[in-house]
Amino acid sequence: MCGIAGIFDSRARREQDRALVERMASVQRHRGPDEGGFHFEPGVGLAHRRLSIIDLSTGQQPLFNEDGSVVVVFNGEIYNYQELIPELQAAGHVFHTRSDTEIIVHAWEQWGEACVERFRGMFAFALWDRKRETLFLARDRLGVKPLFYTLLDDGNFLFGSELKVLLVHPQLRREIEPQCVEDYFALGYVPEPRTIFRGVFKLPPGHSLTLRRGQPMLASKPYWDIRFTLDNRLDAASACDELIERLRESVRLRMISEVPLGAFLSGGVDSSAVVAMMADISSEPINTCSISFDDPAFNESEFAAQVAQRYRTHHHVEQVASDDFGLIDELARLYDEPYADSSAIPTYRVCQLARKRVTVALSGDGGDESFAGYRRHRLHMMEERMRAALPFGMRRPVFGLLGRVYPKADWAPRVFRAKTTFEALARNSVEAYFNTVSVLRDAQRRRLYSASFRAQLGGYNAVQIFHEHAARAGTDDPLALIQYLDLKTYLVGDINTKVDRASMAHSLETREPLMDHKLVEWLATLPSDLKLRGMEGKFILKKALEPYLPNEVLYRPKMGFSVPLARWFRGPLRERVRESLLGERLADTGLFNTAYLRHLVDDHQAGRKDYSAPLWTLLMFEAFLRNVMGDETVAGSQRMMAG
Repeated sequence: MCGIAGIFDSRARREQDRALVERMASVQRHRGPDEGGFHFEPGVGLAHRRLSIIDLSTGQQPLFNEDGSVVVVFNGEIYNYQELIPELQAAGHVFHTRSDTEIIVHAWEQWGEACVERFRGMFAFALWDRKRETLFLARDRLGVKPLFYTLLDDGNFLFGSELKVLLVHPQLRREIEPQCVEDYFALGYVPEPRTIFRGVFKLPPGHSLTLRRGQPMLASKPYWDIRFTLDNRLDAASACDELIERLRESVRLRMISEVPLGAFLSGGVDSSAVVAMMADISSEPINTCSISFDDPAFNESEFAAQVAQRYRTHHHVEQVASDDFGLIDELARLYDEPYADSSAIPTYRVCQLARKRVTVALSGDGGDESFAGYRRHRLHMMEERMRAALPFGMRRPVFGLLGRVYPKADWAPRVFRAKTTFEALARNSVEAYFNTVSVLRDAQRRRLYSASFRAQLGGYNAVQIFHEHAARAGTDDPLALIQYLDLKTYLVGDINTKVDRASMAHSLETREPLMDHKLVEWLATLPSDLKLRGMEGKFILKKALEPYLPNEVLYRPKMGFSVPLARWFRGPLRERVRESLLGERLADTGLFNTAYLRHLVDDHQAGRKDYSAPLWTLLMFEAFLRNVMGDETVAGSQRMMAG
């Protein structure tokens, strides 16, 4: 795993500032502490920070083709590189290393932009072809590895593995994009392709971007998308058998390493499945890492211990205090833009633990999206059955009125919250699911924003992102549709972002077998009732794993990776919340209705309502302003409000 950075002069061949490119590399040294490399030629500056995993002796980057005319900087792993080498050698290409990186330059020479279609893995890379005067960037299909970019006014194109790489450049204006503020307070992250900064972008998953010197910059274009055909008519037993074989293959590919390797083991179904397959493949005991919590309500360590004991792993556990909230500012600096998933705290800690033992760790991320494992999937399907019973034209006015007048019952399980149910029934499927996953729902966001900021948004609502993705989903199946939305939004913007930054902060490479694109494609052919059957999510995965894992692990309620926010904000973080949310920094932005901020804080701390999620989202926004915007907070906000 590595960090990449670079500058490309899209108009001419002006010499690039070497010291600037070196600074762009140095701010992400944590991504690659082992080595650093650079390449400069007229108009081009490329940088690489290396975390050595494969071909430790000769895999240095930037890496070139035979005549030095093609050079690449690469972050990730191409798992099928050993299969591609003979094919490329037969076509006349000469290899000088044993690294997966060299595959990229020869594949580009052989197949051009279509080279990415041949790669199986997680990757983000930038390739410069001097003869064609072309810069080519690509990101893996599921967005495991990040890639940020921007085009400056002077024609210089910047890219990097983290947003902080671009922020080093003195000409990059830190102007907040208003619509992305709305996106953040709806979802808790800024979804692809935008970032919190105007004119700065993330390359979307499954996309490439080609720039040719002297030609206008074109939009990125997709080379892959998932299609939920649901047309595979395997019976359940046959599907279980094939699933195990496909999962085993995906895990086997990700166990290729020349450095110590292990796995995260939370005690949930997904990470336990990965560990079971690893133990089945490995001739030696594998390393597993877990964290426990001193609060029993958040502690899954006993289930992780069952799996570790069954497979005789070298199991390492460390306890995290339930008041482990000292990472707030560190997280803000780590993520570079507002990010509000509080499970980033335990994720940071488990990566910290794992790095003491291994350099590569396999995780179970991606299973909930492909197997329909979230509680919200079950609730959405219950609502869908009710929505199907009445036409939309009748539902919207009737249930919309009931949703407005019925009192809230936040204390009750959601299925018994009539107000929430009425609101869901008054919406179409996409809007209802967006409402379900929103951190602050539409009415809350309207109250949160100042009148001037609402006017600046001009009616924009973050649900537009879901509508745009839904239009490309290519399925009318209600479960497949929300799985598609998850794969395009939550998986990339929340889960992959969280794991990449937390692991790279500790120079740890994480690999995700359940996000293998061939496995994901196959799962998208299975009927939805093999994923969600009745109220049982991950049906086919759990059935397939019954010979491998105890029922106590497979069929217990999903716990999640949570922290006790509600208690923190009424106890040890009480004053910090008041100072951060009711202080001058948020007020000076002009974004917020200060009376509503006070309502959120006062009602939560008095115990009248649980506003822990909105408060955490605001707390992390304030931490972003303080740690990333710094002295530009006020000036940047004024520019934004004027813009």
